[in-house]
Amino acid sequence: MANFTANRLCRMPLGLSGAIIILCLLSGCERKNGRQVQGYVEGEFVYVASPLAGSLEALNVQRGAQVAAGDPLFALDDTQEKAAREEAQSRLAQARASLEDLKKGKRPSEVESIKAQLGQAQAALALSQKDLARQEELTRSGASTPQDLDRARSTRDQNRERVVQLQADLQTAQLGARMDQIAAAEDNVRALEAALASAQWALSQKRQAAAQAGLVFDTMYRQGEWVPAGRPVVALLPPANIKVRAFVPETRVQTLHPGDSAQVIVDGLRGPLAGRISFIAPNAEYTPPVIYSRENRAKLVFMIEVTFEPQVAATLHPGQPVDVRFGE
Repeated sequence: MANFTANRLCRMPLGLSGAIIILCLLSGCERKNGRQVQGYVEGEFVYVASPLAGSLEALNVQRGAQVAAGDPLFALDDTQEKAAREEAQSRLAQARASLEDLKKGKRPSEVESIKAQLGQAQAALALSQKDLARQEELTRSGASTPQDLDRARSTRDQNRERVVQLQADLQTAQLGARMDQIAAAEDNVRALEAALASAQWALSQKRQAAAQAGLVFDTMYRQGEWVPAGRPVVALLPPANIKVRAFVPETRVQTLHPGDSAQVIVDGLRGPLAGRISFIAPNAEYTPPVIYSRENRAKLVFMIEVTFEPQVAATLHPGQPVDVRFGE
């Protein structure tokens, strides 16, 4: 019976037998694709750049190296930024010293000088008061003229005003500067502190380190080259940024949900890698320009993304073709 069937197939026209074989293959592919789809490994790179321009002074990593979080990546020439920081530090130190001087008032030696002048003025006032008393007695007895009395009274008044002036100067010297002057000096100190913080930030941006562990996928500049502001120097690929993208038919996408498990088959590995669906595209991907009829809807595919644990993702390489199974 088997020979008879084979003989009948052999005697069939070539077109009919070929069509039967193609239909069998298509049905087998459909059954396979019902649980397995094709995809590829995708990497989302972290491009490390400096917001400031400068000559590349040091490149601390090479392509293919593994770096840990905090490892230095590159450094740009920072001569100008160092000078700006030192200038800001000097200005701030000067402003703080001036503020402290305003709060303290006059120096002790200056206060002592005012006290000495006050003592001299008080002694002169005492002498002038005695001289005025004598002139008043002489004027009453007729031994002195009224002009001498007026002169003595004027001298006494001048000495008294001098004492009042020096007493006020001594009190001011002991109090320090006025409140408005101190407030203005404090505002100046805060402004210079902000300028110093800005200078320190600019200096720190000339040296970049890895924010997280990963693979040095590429370096864009060589030592000695000029790097424009904002241009990436190093491209990192953290394991958490490695994922698999696959495309599922429209008839299957409704059965998948973020968080569902997935098995990824990679050429050269014995067993599949375990992952989970992290994203399902809301719109169709790579669709031909067709009318959405019932016959053509089967041609629509939706992109999904599968992520892994970091130790699993580190074994994958962007661009690798893979097969993905869901729900296993």
